Amino acid sequence: MKTLADLPIKIFADGADKEGMLKLYRDPLIKGMTTNPTLMRKVGITDYEKFAREILEVVKTKPISFEVFSDDFDDMHRQALKISKWQENVYVKIPITNTKGESALPLVGKLAKEGVRLNITAILTLEQTEGVAKHLQPDVPAVVSVFAGRAADTGIDPMPLMKQSLKLLRHLPQAELLWASVREVLNIFQAAESGAHIVTVTHDVLAKAQKMVGMNLATLSLDTVKMFYDDARAAGFTL
Repeated sequence: MKTLADLPIKIFADGADKEGMLKLYRDPLIKGMTTNPTLMRKVGITDYEKFAREILEVVKTKPISFEVFSDDFDDMHRQALKISKWQENVYVKIPITNTKGESALPLVGKLAKEGVRLNITAILTLEQTEGVAKHLQPDVPAVVSVFAGRAADTGIDPMPLMKQSLKLLRHLPQAELLWASVREVLNIFQAAESGAHIVTVTHDVLAKAQKMVGMNLATLSLDTVKMFYDDARAAGFTL
């Protein structure tokens, strides 16, 4: 079985826990980082720019994505330009629509022409990927984040979506397809199989993957039996 390091895909750490982010940044396995407002809120961050700049004091060489959070496209543009100037390795996350369902593609095209490194996020349909592909610039780096895990949550196999999305981006040498919303360790291997360039993995799934990938299944079976036995004893069960 392949190890995580053997997989033909770049693993990005997805999170907002500062200590965890900085630890993973130093891990050679991790090739980049992402975060978003939801993850930031979960860990209690209230000052967006202060948090970002503290992270960027350490994260200098690997790519890292920060997301705009306005719902107005003109203000998204302003935020994107500001974020893009924080550091050379920063990518700006732009959601594929605003909360009204209005397409962000005109903004994506405008920012791409301005040379902003983009990460277009929350993509779930092939039509959305196709639209993004038409608005990016061949010479400007970009990440196209397809939420394969969320598609799978609905009962849809995301593999065809990812493989077809990859074909739509083949004329863009600086664009990378990203498998987003990993739910379990297996998804990392599926992402690699799909041909995606990048997979984002949350800190907890990364920890599980680094512990369990390659583990002997017979050993894992025995460990599971011991867990049941130890928990039954600890609970004081009797019959």
